[in-house]
Amino acid sequence: MAIISSTVLIILALVILGLLIKLLSKPLRWALKLLLNALLGFVFLFAVNFLGGFIGISLTVSWLNAIIAGVLGLPGVLLLLLFKYLL
Repeated sequence: MAIISSTVLIILALVILGLLIKLLSKPLRWALKLLLNALLGFVFLFAVNFLGGFIGISLTVSWLNAIIAGVLGLPGVLLLLLFKYLL
């Protein structure tokens, strides 16, 4: 009888663990995508500052620019350039 109850508990724990992993996989995937987008945004922001110095284009690295570049990625850096030079 103890073997059956232990087996049922193990199976129940595995089912709960599987459901928990399935439940958390979408937010984890979303967070990893946001992290990758933020990393690419920062790389592009610093690339614009470094390479843009040769042709006269620069963006200040401020908290607002860092947040926009981090959340939006490359389109955010392009948006910052658009706002700075066209508006």
